[in-house]
Amino acid sequence: SLHEEKSRCDKPRSPGVNGASSPAFRAIALRCLRMPSSRSARPLPRIVRRRSKLHGQGVFAKEVITKNTRIIDYAGELVRNSRSGAREARYLAKGAIWVFRVNRTWSRDAAVDGNIARFINHACKPNCWFQVVDKTIWIRASRSIRAGEELTYDYRTEGDHTIPCRCLPGCKTKL
Repeated sequence: SLHEEKSRCDKPRSPGVNGASSPAFRAIALRCLRMPSSRSARPLPRIVRRRSKLHGQGVFAKEVITKNTRIIDYAGELVRNSRSGAREARYLAKGAIWVFRVNRTWSRDAAVDGNIARFINHACKPNCWFQVVDKTIWIRASRSIRAGEELTYDYRTEGDHTIPCRCLPGCKTKL
């Protein structure tokens, strides 16, 4: 149960003690990392990935999400911007944008250790926005979002802008 898992998360462990390096321990540790902290007023909203009318896969709200709610963090390997260019080029060739610039030094590569946030599609008039806190990228609701509604945010891409936007029929924007 969530309560049992939460109590396991509260027990400090050091590497190598009580099987801390075992696969079972790592699975519990990963679940603990995904849980909202006890300081948080409420858990993160439930979302799901499924086929999108905009582009490929998308992320949809499973419940009503109120304005400014933190929905999910954009997870992925933290890489230096000086090393992310080749990865970005590979993903762009496949029509995907999975490297998210955090700041002048760092980017998040969601193709490596990413979560479903990488499937949130772009829209020119989105229902979400992103907030960078240190090196964590939070996707937040810019307005109230209905259950079943697809989540979108403005990618604000830089560069060649070669991928056509599909947020609306006839949209002239390129990402």
